[in-house]
Amino acid sequence: MVKIHTVGGFSEVGMNMVVVELEEDAFIFDEGFFLPAIVSMQERDKVMTERRLKSVGAIPNDDVINKIRHKVRAQFISHAHLDHVGAIPFMSDKYNAPIYGTPFTVEVLDSLLADNDIVLKNQIFPIKPNTTFFVQGKNKKYKVDFINITHSTAQSSFIAIHTPKGAILYGNDFKLDDTPTFGLRPNYRRLKEIAKEGVLAFVVDALYSGSERKTPSEKIAKVLLEEVLLTIQNRNAGMIVTTFSSHIARLKSIVEFGKKLNRELIFLGRSMNKYSKAAINAGIAPFLKDVRIATYRRQVEKALHQIERKRKDYLVVCTGHQGEPGSILERLSRHQLPFKLNRDDNLIFSSSVIPTEINKEQFAKMEARLKKHKPRIFRDVHVSGHAGREDLRDIMNIVNPRHVIPAHGGLDKTEPMADLVSEMGYHLGKQCHLMGDGKVLKL
Repeated sequence: MVKIHTVGGFSEVGMNMVVVELEEDAFIFDEGFFLPAIVSMQERDKVMTERRLKSVGAIPNDDVINKIRHKVRAQFISHAHLDHVGAIPFMSDKYNAPIYGTPFTVEVLDSLLADNDIVLKNQIFPIKPNTTFFVQGKNKKYKVDFINITHSTAQSSFIAIHTPKGAILYGNDFKLDDTPTFGLRPNYRRLKEIAKEGVLAFVVDALYSGSERKTPSEKIAKVLLEEVLLTIQNRNAGMIVTTFSSHIARLKSIVEFGKKLNRELIFLGRSMNKYSKAAINAGIAPFLKDVRIATYRRQVEKALHQIERKRKDYLVVCTGHQGEPGSILERLSRHQLPFKLNRDDNLIFSSSVIPTEINKEQFAKMEARLKKHKPRIFRDVHVSGHAGREDLRDIMNIVNPRHVIPAHGGLDKTEPMADLVSEMGYHLGKQCHLMGDGKVLKL
């Protein structure tokens, strides 16, 4: 029997964790943060420990798998977003199991460990995209695939573990981008090979399964950025772009256009530093070598003093597009930094708001404060990193799983995926399974 434990990420957007249990072995896929709870903790300046994080619902409640903890043989990380990797420093040492992730993901994990002064006992293995390798179970070895997939951060993977009953494919998160501006295309060839061998179950990102679209390629976001950055008329005004610090492809486009504008690129904030340094250390971002990064408070304030005096010479890149308390843009909106926005400045949101109520509320409040300064605001210079309904139809046809488990949100996110696969012949409760946190599916 195969048991799939949906530990986290099935009742909320974030906190992702799935455990696949076989007869004598078990394997963990992702251990992530619930980001709104993390932001709340950081606002109160609380030291992060497993106990505190669990008490506020910031990490998955893995107590539900206590009885099989001894079976866990490996921990796999699909990609570098905090809602998938963030809880590793606080949870992973409870399992006597090595950790596997792509080189960029491992670099981000290393920075999280350093930030929290944590040294893990479990060995961490960097696995290149499109690699097949083996992990040791109690009495046998299991074949594992890290299959390159496109998303809004570098070196994201579908992960397949091959069992005697068929492959279990973990696909959380992704989009189907055949013309990426950075990194590799989706590895359709390997997915088709695994489908031919037989996929028992597919855990799949259903966050935007209700959006009747095919998610555009990142090249569209690059064109949108070019249209805004290179055609606006007030060339001597301030220019600030806010985006996801983990979106290396997007940062590459911003750097390219900043150079065309003959502006010095300055990245502001610890998050920008974390992901940029990870990309540099992983050897995938030579374009960042000319970028100045101001990380700590005094560095940020010094940089903003310079930018205030000669706005036309700089292009500022920062976080804060979710309205996160303490982020650079949020602090600018509150007059907490030595830079005053004015009516000529250009503020470009190369981002979208992650669809949780607290994010929407925080962003609305920040935007209202920003608008009081009357800058030019350019919203939605962005394309999503998540599959739309038609991408999901395509991936289902490629993978052709016997069972499908929609993931990455509560029922409001996963029910549209159930509706889609019902059109494709899957029956709810038989081949399609709507799960919640802490539940287990027996196949």
